[in-house]
Amino acid sequence: MTQHPSFTRGGAATKKRSVLKRYERVDLLRKRGQWNDSNLVLGMPKTKPED
Repeated sequence: MTQHPSFTRGGAATKKRSVLKRYERVDLLRKRGQWNDSNLVLGMPKTKPED
């Protein structure tokens, strides 16, 4: 059986993700100085990934 092309090096593995996981968003907001530990993780502001 052969592998689907998306599992090879030229497939989905090299694409940039446009959606961040929650912990990645918190880390990014901390770097930007927009996050306090008293903030709730629900209702977080939208963030764009770093380039």
